[in-house]
Amino acid sequence: MSNHRLSMRKIVEILRLHHAGLYSRRAIARMIGASPTTVSDYLARAKLAGLSFPLPAGLDEATVNGLLFPPTAPSKVRRTEPDWPTLHQELRRKGVTLELLWQEYKAETPDGLQYSAFCDHYRRWRKTLAVTLRQHHTPGEKLFVDYAGQTVDVIDPHTGEIHAAQIFVAVLGASNYTYLEATFTQQLEDWIGSHVRAFDYLGGVTALVVPDNLKSGVRHPSRYEPDLNPTYQDLAQHYGCAVLPARPYKPRDKAKVEVGVQVVERWVLARLRHQRFFSLQELNLVLRQCLEHLNTRPFKKLDGCRRDWFERLDRPALQPLPAQPYQFAQWSLARVGLDYHVEVERHFYSVPYRHARQQVQVRLTESCVELFHLGQRIASHVRSRTPHRHTTVDAHMPLQHQAVAGWTAERLLAKARQIGPKTETVLERLLRQRAHPQQAYRSCLGVLRLGERYGNARLEAACLRALRLQTVSWKSLSSILKHNLDQQTLPAPLQAPASQHDNVRGADYFRPTQLTLH
Repeated sequence: MSNHRLSMRKIVEILRLHHAGLYSRRAIARMIGASPTTVSDYLARAKLAGLSFPLPAGLDEATVNGLLFPPTAPSKVRRTEPDWPTLHQELRRKGVTLELLWQEYKAETPDGLQYSAFCDHYRRWRKTLAVTLRQHHTPGEKLFVDYAGQTVDVIDPHTGEIHAAQIFVAVLGASNYTYLEATFTQQLEDWIGSHVRAFDYLGGVTALVVPDNLKSGVRHPSRYEPDLNPTYQDLAQHYGCAVLPARPYKPRDKAKVEVGVQVVERWVLARLRHQRFFSLQELNLVLRQCLEHLNTRPFKKLDGCRRDWFERLDRPALQPLPAQPYQFAQWSLARVGLDYHVEVERHFYSVPYRHARQQVQVRLTESCVELFHLGQRIASHVRSRTPHRHTTVDAHMPLQHQAVAGWTAERLLAKARQIGPKTETVLERLLRQRAHPQQAYRSCLGVLRLGERYGNARLEAACLRALRLQTVSWKSLSSILKHNLDQQTLPAPLQAPASQHDNVRGADYFRPTQLTLH
């Protein structure tokens, strides 16, 4: 395998899917976006290390990698290979797996190939064969999903604007039982929402979901190693299923949904071509009525209808729905600032200060913000929609408000003092505006960098103007310098009296020896 190590999320996903006992290593490889050799290697290493699913609590990514990749001496022993044609014939038998054949091979040839090499050599040998696979649809195994090529117009009753509604189609492999609905887009939130409602309509979950390589679901399409969108993978984990994207330019991988889309276009959408719809809800109500007719329409060459076959084949084999439907979550990467806060949707959330300047994963839902580092959740906050504010957990702060990544309020003030007294005063006010001075470090650094861009003399003049106008902020100073207002005549000072009370903190407040927790 390559020198690139898999992330903790993918290692856990490999173990979860393998121990579910429903998927081959090749299928698992396509689901997580890795090569089959890599999956086999990780499973073999996990077995030798005594790791299974779920992982023991407290293991971080570094510890897991240390267990999976202990230092070993290179081997130069020439291994005896098995009889590949005989092995290939045995693999066709029901219940026979590569791991079982490898164990039998090792029992006869103790110095033979290790499991990862065994699988790799077999796959290389198999590539010399011209094999065409036929699909056999096991009840409750696969749900094929896609969008119809045809759309339906929805007219805004207030503006007359026409929106092209997208038609989501899901078809069960064994019974052809169908689900469809309309959404305004094919974007991630609509894509995920359609899956949630499809599972709810079916009353259960299939073992596999087979999508086309839509960007909302598959970030990097590949014949061998597609990379799933993290939110789509999160959905699969919530419902206890797996995603197996169709291979590019392989229509047989998704023949069921291709035919299902064709049936929907002919038997549903074609019948609606003369109707006008003025809301998405109205369209979906009509589509649901048409869907019931489609699923109860008798087959021409088989007994019964889609619903009959669904009740007989797929429904008993479906996995139960989870207690709660999946809540849409967006994943992204972010860099922790030197003030140990992460910016998410223009709001700042704290993490433990030791993670300053590190890259973290952000999981954002309607009500919650979760932050992960190396596969471990390091912080969780109630989502706030107030921009340019901070949500800080006191436990995340360093004791005595010590320096974060080498920066302190005193150091910032010292740099400002070298520029001029007005700049120092501006930084003092910025530090006083926050409950914790560290929350103003970003703004202070932004002010100092304005001096690097425009020159210290212009920054000092801009600070004087901002103080005179009582608009002390990085944004205000940036605007003053950008529009050359620092070079214009100063306005008359405002006559508002300065506040004089015990709560006003002076410059000495920010010295390290006097910083205290609030």
